Amino acid sequence: MSLPALARGCQDEEVTTTTSSLTDPLDLPSRRLIRTVDALPEHAWPAPSLLPGWTRAHVVAHLALNAEGLAGAVVGVLEGRPVTMYPSAERRDTDIDELGAAGPAAIRDRLFGATTVIREALAALAAEPTLSETLIDRTPGGTRRFHAGQVAAMRLREVEIHHVDLDAGYSPADWPLDFARALVEGGVKRQPVEATLVATDLDRTWTCGGPGGPTVTGPACGLAWWLTGRAPYPGVELTSDDGVLPGIEAL
Repeated sequence: MSLPALARGCQDEEVTTTTSSLTDPLDLPSRRLIRTVDALPEHAWPAPSLLPGWTRAHVVAHLALNAEGLAGAVVGVLEGRPVTMYPSAERRDTDIDELGAAGPAAIRDRLFGATTVIREALAALAAEPTLSETLIDRTPGGTRRFHAGQVAAMRLREVEIHHVDLDAGYSPADWPLDFARALVEGGVKRQPVEATLVATDLDRTWTCGGPGGPTVTGPACGLAWWLTGRAPYPGVELTSDDGVLPGIEAL
């Protein structure tokens, strides 16, 4: 099963952060995610998630393997040896499928262990701030690279978005406002669709994809979710002044 475009896009956005207090922003979101996963009954794991073609088991497997891949790359930076996040794009997809079929207990254990491993790796990186600019390749010979100092923000994005994708009671409305704002600001840089975005809870306006297009209005969390390429989230209302909400690409 190939990785859904919506999941591929979670790490495409360039994000910036410093190595100081790298683990702090991740602690609470990670604990919230683990509580949700721990509470999933056995019958819920093979049920569809909000990602087309993926079950909840696939989403949790992806979150576990994402943490392992990022942690391994950070450890490589700390040890002075280049380590890619994934051996290859194909291997990543295969690993997700295999772990997703392993059963809830095995997947849950991998997520819990990976959450601890990435926290420890980021804490060690925070003690070596000169390494934050070290470049990491996502796959061998690939064109997608990121700085070690971006890993915490990348992981936070994965945790928060895919927690909602689990469709297990956590919604975009549960995101911290600062996270929703950052997601909108990143999304308007990536999406080519022309629109003016108005966040009703921030008194902020952004231009997406150049001038022109409709004005889309709603809470920052709803705008952020929509900008990931997902359908508007039920109960998080967005409105368009021309009556049509533009389609968003899953980048």
